[in-house]
Amino acid sequence: MSVAQIIQDAWNKQSRWLIFLRPLSWLYRFGFTLNKKIYQFGLKPRYRAPIPVMVIGNITVGGSGKTPLLIHLVKYLQSLSVRVGVISRGYGGSGPFPKIVSLESVPDEVGDEPCLIVQSTGVAMAVGSNRQESIELLLKNYRLDLIISDDGLQHWALDRQLEWIVLDNNRGLGNQKLLPEGYLREPVSRLKQSTVIEHSHSPKSGLNMHLEVAEPYLLNPQVEQAIVFDPTLDYYAVVGIGFPKRFYHTLETMGVTQFQCHEFPDHYDYEINDLHFDDMNPIITTEKDAVKLLPLMKEHPTYQREIWVVPVEAVLSPECYSLLNKQLQQLGVEINLG
Repeated sequence: MSVAQIIQDAWNKQSRWLIFLRPLSWLYRFGFTLNKKIYQFGLKPRYRAPIPVMVIGNITVGGSGKTPLLIHLVKYLQSLSVRVGVISRGYGGSGPFPKIVSLESVPDEVGDEPCLIVQSTGVAMAVGSNRQESIELLLKNYRLDLIISDDGLQHWALDRQLEWIVLDNNRGLGNQKLLPEGYLREPVSRLKQSTVIEHSHSPKSGLNMHLEVAEPYLLNPQVEQAIVFDPTLDYYAVVGIGFPKRFYHTLETMGVTQFQCHEFPDHYDYEINDLHFDDMNPIITTEKDAVKLLPLMKEHPTYQREIWVVPVEAVLSPECYSLLNKQLQQLGVEINLG
């Protein structure tokens, strides 16, 4: 087990030994605060795009439901005839950056989440660590009304007009400590400065979302077994995401109770050996992982084990749509409400 995984497990368990990392958390807070002030006082320039920018992010490390929310918002905005584009860091991709993401793009070049976003929405998207270059590349190739930044909440070099922070109440804020003693990227007080979307099936706020499971589908339909999903089988749960326990909970709500957990680091680059087990029981995984696994299936067409993918869709409260429409109108973004 890697050091990162050990710390991740300690965060989830709120282990007492994390207190020994407190000096590093103080150092992180100092560096983070200094960097933020440098941009706030204009000692470093901030890029302001010619069209409004909306950042969707979180203050925690690991999964919060941000990507399903972004995908849903893109589809919603497209339905309102808003010409939306998306930028992302392209974590895990080799570039060269900045780079346009297309339906033919592969995770090794642009990252897994950008591939999933474009495959799900067909949105104009560019990736790269330099957000300004990504935006300029998009605007060079597309006529857009709005840019959505996938993450980048702490990227102070990018000026933004709108921020939505996803707060996953299923996971919470842990010990409410900054990295690495806890899994907070920013202090809890940051939640008071932006629009907070509560991710929960039992929300306390009117601005909330939850994830609903869609029908599982077979990633490699060329296998000879039946293609009807059976929740009573024994599965290998193969996941490389930030918060695997959410996926396990999803499986249980689907009636899948017999599964062995095989966890990998977030954004993990799978190899075919990772998918070999002693029997032919099927694999079950997330859409994010499926983006990484599909190229392996193409490289190994004789692979016969069933790989089932569980898609999830974000469901937003009516208040979220009302607020978004109001915020966009205030920014001068035209929306067609029919």
